[in-house]
Amino acid sequence: KSTVREALQQSLAHRGLEVVLTREPGGTIAGESIRQLLLDPAGKLAAETELLLMFAARAQLVRDVIQPAIARGAAVITDRFTDASFAYQGGGRGIPMGIIAELERWAALIKPDLTFLLDVGVEVGLSRARSRGAKFDRIESEELDFFERVRATYRARADADPARYRVVDAARSPGQVSSEAIGLLTDWLDARA
Repeated sequence: KSTVREALQQSLAHRGLEVVLTREPGGTIAGESIRQLLLDPAGKLAAETELLLMFAARAQLVRDVIQPAIARGAAVITDRFTDASFAYQGGGRGIPMGIIAELERWAALIKPDLTFLLDVGVEVGLSRARSRGAKFDRIESEELDFFERVRATYRARADADPARYRVVDAARSPGQVSSEAIGLLTDWLDARA
């Protein structure tokens, strides 16, 4: 994700746009504190607590960073947004999608104009994460079937909203994935011009 995010940032900057990069959970002082709670491998959180903490961090990010950036005409790139809650807390944890949709409406206030789904098989994704050598966080430590449900939810959301989603085969090299994402972004921007 970080390689693609940086490539998209550079592409937008070359078009003369101010680009604001954010991350979830986090991106603000409050959000980073919440991130520690959410990702602590020793933490035990109820699914509902996880969902509400995600939206608490997101609400702060929207109000402190995203809305001001949009108001001044900047492009905002974030590594994940509300679709992640539908996938992880909805698909993965089984929280009803209607509850997540209501939190999206009430706490997030906005939806992305364009979403890239970097799609890769669960086992490949986990293998890549292991190869980075970093210790898995609380969510990354889930079982394989959890991530299969997450992936299926992301793919279903992409199928249901093809105008917003661009699905990119992320099993390829980072350069190939970034090149495709830049091409899709360029096409999307040109169509809006």
